[in-house]
Amino acid sequence: MTVVAATSLNLVTLGAAPVPAEAGRRTPAELEALARDAAVALEGAPAEQIAKWATDTFGARFCVTSSMADAVVAHLFSRVSPGVDVVFLDTGLHFPETLKVRDIVAATMDVNVRSIRPRMTVGQQDGEFGPRLFARNPDECCFLRKVEPLERALADYDSWATGLRRDESPTRANTPVVAFDAKKGKVKVNPIAAWTQADVDRYVSRWNVPVNELFKKGYGSIGCWPCTRRTKAGEDPRAGRWAMFEKTECGLHV
Repeated sequence: MTVVAATSLNLVTLGAAPVPAEAGRRTPAELEALARDAAVALEGAPAEQIAKWATDTFGARFCVTSSMADAVVAHLFSRVSPGVDVVFLDTGLHFPETLKVRDIVAATMDVNVRSIRPRMTVGQQDGEFGPRLFARNPDECCFLRKVEPLERALADYDSWATGLRRDESPTRANTPVVAFDAKKGKVKVNPIAAWTQADVDRYVSRWNVPVNELFKKGYGSIGCWPCTRRTKAGEDPRAGRWAMFEKTECGLHV
């Protein structure tokens, strides 16, 4: 598979300006009740069934988020709901291999990739906060380049899907298949929460899903290049993230 120029892809790049939301949305109380019932009803259900429930329930007010470590969840939803929005946070600090996966997804899958950028470029952030903020205050850097852009990107949706899995780390061991995120006031769907790495590998093999090439080079979990290192034998897959800090999450899932 070859990567084509971003201008020819099914790829929309958004800057700071949010898209106005439509009227008539469900209330937070209604969304919370939906999530609570679905979490019970869909526990143990196939990922495709969970994905179909999400797209049937929320329609255009639903999107998929992907870090492009692999394209499993994007592919899953492309089969269930062709044309679905896939949100990618383009932090400006990604490995080229990560952007390659994004471009392959946009070029080959029936999805609408929305590439969301922070309000500031890396250079502007350096000017405002000083160089290498990620090395001094990674929480602040993650907020500026991931958390705030995601909240802006989700403004037009009632629900979004992630690729979180319970086997990824102890902090994710109790991930529900559907949950209500009280901070965001939205429903969070985790269709492959119960999958193991073996399940992911089988899906990738069956459907020839693109996977970040860095996994073959010793990386267990892939984020921005300044805060990601190769993992050692026997380490938790996420041990290579923010290895110099007592930090395990970027803030998107807490």
